[in-house]
Amino acid sequence: MKSSYRTFVSSVGRSRRRKSSVAVLEAPNEFPRLQALREQLQHDPPMIHRSKQRLITTPQPLTDAVQLREWIDTLPLPSTILQDTYGRFHNYLRLSLVERCNLRCTYCMPPEGIPLSDNLLTSEEVLRLAEHFVSRGVNKFRLTGGEPTLRKDLTEIIQGLHALRPKQIGITTNGVILTRKLDEFIDAGLTSINISLDTLQADKFEQLTRRPYFSKVWESITAAHQRASQQDHLTVKVNCVVMRGVNDEEVPDFIRLTEQFPHLQMRFIEYMPFSSNGWDWSKCVPYQELLTDDLTPVPSSDPSDTTKWYQTPEGATVGFITSMSEHFCGSCNRIRLTADGQLKVCLFDGREVNLKNILRLPDVTEQDLDKVIYHALQHKQKQLGGHPDPASIKVDKNRPMTLIGG
Repeated sequence: MKSSYRTFVSSVGRSRRRKSSVAVLEAPNEFPRLQALREQLQHDPPMIHRSKQRLITTPQPLTDAVQLREWIDTLPLPSTILQDTYGRFHNYLRLSLVERCNLRCTYCMPPEGIPLSDNLLTSEEVLRLAEHFVSRGVNKFRLTGGEPTLRKDLTEIIQGLHALRPKQIGITTNGVILTRKLDEFIDAGLTSINISLDTLQADKFEQLTRRPYFSKVWESITAAHQRASQQDHLTVKVNCVVMRGVNDEEVPDFIRLTEQFPHLQMRFIEYMPFSSNGWDWSKCVPYQELLTDDLTPVPSSDPSDTTKWYQTPEGATVGFITSMSEHFCGSCNRIRLTADGQLKVCLFDGREVNLKNILRLPDVTEQDLDKVIYHALQHKQKQLGGHPDPASIKVDKNRPMTLIGG
């Protein structure tokens, strides 16, 4: 695999390997604001929703078990737990397992880092909630972070999820330490691996991530590709966030990469706005600008697929996640559980339900969980977290991506 990479790099051209200066996106120092937001999330009511331009709140504080029990008892018991008011059924649960990350990507977090919670869900709590969601219709999981491979009990969590017999157990990782336990994770039941890589140039990688780990990520990609070539049930994708003036000129190189590694799928993600990621609309590259005449559309068999897939003349598969230019909210089937136990029904909606506090009630029942999950989904907006268009998305009330789960 290393020789294949050397051959690929040679085909890119000598200029690609020169030391480059990248117009990286520096997020501002927002540690104090994020710390205040963290404290607010711990003490706000389970859900705040808008009705006729006014706020309706549930009892405070969250930590008061008596008031929390009284609030739960007022909620109706639904018949269809995972369906929202727009008829969308949510069978895909994204589980964030850790908030820490071993990279400091300029478009993700400031160099000083972000305030972290010291009270995350335990593995037992993660698996209990996962079992509950499976019993209600969830059949796909994706493990995220932060960087999920930093979680020491990750293998045990994968094994526990595998025992629930879902259709898919995936992971989204930066790949820095994936090779240490790649085989162990796959043997435990992992079926899908998404590895993030935004540049094929080692010097630019260090500028973008503030860490010199390009070779480690590349080792993970080649190792995962090797395993995918040996077993049909394993899929491997490389995710690239495309930013104008930063890495958009590398898109053809990434496409050629997939032609040399046939068991690798390449996906290009439009740059999205989140708290503390230095968002700049001018840096977003709509996918239409990246399409070339030789790419042929490939229909997806999954009606909730977020990716627009295309095939190259050589038969390689590339995709585009078009959250900004052509959102896919109408077919959304995803819900998210953050590492500190907050249920998020939309990536762009700052509102959350604290499932952790509810799960830790001494008398909590499965019906209680049903009520609260249904309550959250009944307030899921039609699109973009209630914003009319991508340009109007407000990030100041939402978490940074590393605290949501990629």
